Amino acid sequence: MGDIRQVRKWTGWCAAAILLTLTSCRDAPAPRVDPGVPLYLAERRAATIRDVRYQVALSIPAQREAAITGTVLVRFVLARVTEPLVLDFAQPDTAVLAVLIDGRAIDYAVLNEHIVIPTEQLIEGPNTVEIRFIAGEGSLNRQREFLYTLFVPDRARVALPVFDQPDLKARFELRLEVPASWRAVANGREVRHEIVGDRATYTFAETKPISTYLFAFAAGRFEIAAAERDGRELRMFHRETDSAKVERNQDVIFDLHATALAWLEEYTGIAYPFDKFDFVLVPSFQYGGMEHPGSILYRASSLLLDESSTQNQRLGRASLIAHETAHQWFGDLVTMTWFNDVWMKEVFANFMAAKIVNPSFPDVNHELRFLLTHYPAAYEIDRTAGANPIRQPLENLQEAGTLYGPIIYQKAPVVMGHLELLLGERRFRDGLRTYLTTYQFGNATWRDLIAILDARTEDDLVAWSGMWVEESGRPTVSARVETAGDTITSLLLTQTDPTGRGRLWNQQLEVLLGYRDAVGHLLPIRLREDSVFVQEAVGARAPDFVLPNGRGIAYGLFALDSGSHAHLLERAPMLEDPLTRAVAYLGLWDAVLERQVPPVAFVEVALRGLASETDELNEQRILAYLGEAYWRYLSADTRREWAPRVERVVWRGVSGSTRQTRRAAYFDAFRNVALTDDAVDRLTRIWREDETVPGLPLSESDFTALAEAIAIRRPSVADTVLRGQTERITNPDRRDRFEFVRAALAADSSTRHGFFESLRRRDRRAREPWVLDGVRFLHHPLRADQARGYIRPSLELLPEIQRTGDIFFPARWLDATLSGHNSPDAAAIVREFLASGPALAERLRGKVLQAADPLLRAAEIVSDSAR
Repeated sequence: MGDIRQVRKWTGWCAAAILLTLTSCRDAPAPRVDPGVPLYLAERRAATIRDVRYQVALSIPAQREAAITGTVLVRFVLARVTEPLVLDFAQPDTAVLAVLIDGRAIDYAVLNEHIVIPTEQLIEGPNTVEIRFIAGEGSLNRQREFLYTLFVPDRARVALPVFDQPDLKARFELRLEVPASWRAVANGREVRHEIVGDRATYTFAETKPISTYLFAFAAGRFEIAAAERDGRELRMFHRETDSAKVERNQDVIFDLHATALAWLEEYTGIAYPFDKFDFVLVPSFQYGGMEHPGSILYRASSLLLDESSTQNQRLGRASLIAHETAHQWFGDLVTMTWFNDVWMKEVFANFMAAKIVNPSFPDVNHELRFLLTHYPAAYEIDRTAGANPIRQPLENLQEAGTLYGPIIYQKAPVVMGHLELLLGERRFRDGLRTYLTTYQFGNATWRDLIAILDARTEDDLVAWSGMWVEESGRPTVSARVETAGDTITSLLLTQTDPTGRGRLWNQQLEVLLGYRDAVGHLLPIRLREDSVFVQEAVGARAPDFVLPNGRGIAYGLFALDSGSHAHLLERAPMLEDPLTRAVAYLGLWDAVLERQVPPVAFVEVALRGLASETDELNEQRILAYLGEAYWRYLSADTRREWAPRVERVVWRGVSGSTRQTRRAAYFDAFRNVALTDDAVDRLTRIWREDETVPGLPLSESDFTALAEAIAIRRPSVADTVLRGQTERITNPDRRDRFEFVRAALAADSSTRHGFFESLRRRDRRAREPWVLDGVRFLHHPLRADQARGYIRPSLELLPEIQRTGDIFFPARWLDATLSGHNSPDAAAIVREFLASGPALAERLRGKVLQAADPLLRAAEIVSDSAR
């Protein structure tokens, strides 16, 4: 051990000098080794390293504060030896205890988050390197009674020494030593479980080839529910203490997984490609789910639904399960070569999920669901000055988290739908089968797939992809109708590029000519140039309104003429077809944001729409728009004027709905919009259980949400309510979360200030969903004036948030910070930060512009209304 400690000290003392020494024996130049996982390093390694296998052993103490120690034995084949070997390990040199070859300690360097092994220790052909280390915990999500890994996109290197790039797929063996009362799960099958005293050892079989970001395990105090579906065992690990909730949900959860697996096996023509199928329900998980083969992780609350769940929550659960199951083929079986194509796995997971879910919900209008699920969220980004393309360049994996967002999750499925429309469903499916078969257990790029699909169509898919995939933004599309008397003489459809660069989008549309007293007339059109004359419209009856995107297929800002605006503000709720109503509401919402329709006019039509809406999906979209208009785009005085009517209409939905899912959606909305004393009194009575919600059983989570809403609206009783709710929560994970956010809900401003200041510490940001809830409470619109001072410090923390947080955290941190504000003063803080604040990386600056866009628009709209 003395020699090993000496080597470790040496590398820590002068790593750069030693690196030069390590290369001198063969006169090879010292490799450039930058922090992170640079593209040049990944390409260099991929050209020389193959057949990688890892044997990982970790010892996890029961005490949360004690270090996790481990060993990684990595076997690989080198095509040639021309430079030192570089492994990724984002820990200080003191975390590397030894590097051994053939059982003997060797010299090595620890440099810029890497372990560098000299060329003279390497041979052409098979090599084996053993590394003993102290595990980094930043990606182990270690809690008091459990932990779980989350290594996407490049965070395996935070915990373990590995080649952390997606195109060096490897087989993993794992051995975990844990407290005897814990259970463990990993990618591979459990082959041995031994208990000695108060310690247990789990050994897991070697996996199929997977990327390092997909290597995963979880261990802790979990319960296991198991079921068999179609001859396959499914196991669900969970920490839920409400046995009735588990019992109520588990069969549906198992059935949805089995349905997704069967559908994907039939669609792809490939049997489930991995050895077993387990999944873990994690309290307050950072994402909805993560697709580790053999060990999917889910946010527990997304699958174990309360009795008061809405239709959107039930559909969301089915979609999430289908999404993560689809990843087993799209992302896990075939993986992108580099994370610039991370969108590929996400688009296919979302696109396939939409197809998979449809048969399980035969009463749902799935064309409408696709529109409402994807288009509004994608538009929220594509209308901003920070809009990004679907496919983006990436020079270093440490920046890969900035690629994620609604463009790859929501716009990309729309674009994939356009591609399927161009090719036809069968040719599209056959192309995907060829792609999966060709690259199974390997890696591929978007251009590899386009080459396969391009051979199946006369369209130039390379040019098509260049516009839709490599460019950001959306076209502005408008229809100009000329009439003579009651007859159309001309219909011209035009597209313009909002950036002024003259770009043209190739897509199919169906223009709707709408009439007050008759069924509308749909005209299919292919728009490729800047304009197209619609001959089929000539001679038709003059319409009362025109919807350029009548069937909701096309993508863009569809500018409505003033006559169409006026007609739809009056009669959108009366349109017969649910999809047409949805398109109308989306068009009116865009018009609000473009300052063509006053927010109060939208609130008016939304309230009338709720009174007559028959489709639950539309109802929930209207409620979402109503809440956003209410809090974001109305001034405080105007909001108070509208509050009594808004509350009456929404409560009427609670008490008058015949379906429990609809009552749940309205109750969530009522809790959100409650502002008057009468409404807050009602929330308080319900929280105290002096009043019930008609036909809606409330859960522990519902009562917690009520307590949070009351605390913000009634500072005089906030501490009493928060203390009372803490005592009522029985689930330990939910209690921990509530105790964390209580300070952000406190009536005392100094307590809230202390909460914000604590978030400067990395350890206080470890439970990201808790942090985001607390930040939203700080910045609630009713506290916006007090919270304005936190905007600039929150923006200044952003680079640190991006460096230390998980992939969605930077954007969600920004949204939580800015979502409660609509004042010109708040907008000025953001503008000044962007103009003179610290320099931000381009994509991070784009995230600020995306998150700030609603605030900047709202400040102008609210100012207009005050004049």
